Amino acid sequence: MPDAVHDADVTRRVANRLKRAHGQLAAVIAAVEDGGDCRAVVTQLAAVSSAIDRAGFAVIATAMQECLAEDDGDEGRARMAELEKLFLSLS
Repeated sequence: MPDAVHDADVTRRVANRLKRAHGQLAAVIAAVEDGGDCRAVVTQLAAVSSAIDRAGFAVIATAMQECLAEDDGDEGRARMAELEKLFLSLS
């Protein structure tokens, strides 16, 4: 499958989302190591998970748009089926 994250705007948004998740994850790790409140840890962990999921969905959505635009018969349908599996793996 070709690299789906080639659009500069999509790349920037996905990278920003992952950078925020990276920062949130660092805060979660620090809170766990420092014996932080479990509710706060779980809340931050949920935020990290959501940010990563949204980044994955953005990458897959872009790839699906490209597949629809290319629509090259059996090969396009096979790529779309592969992307659907990736999408479902995030849900």
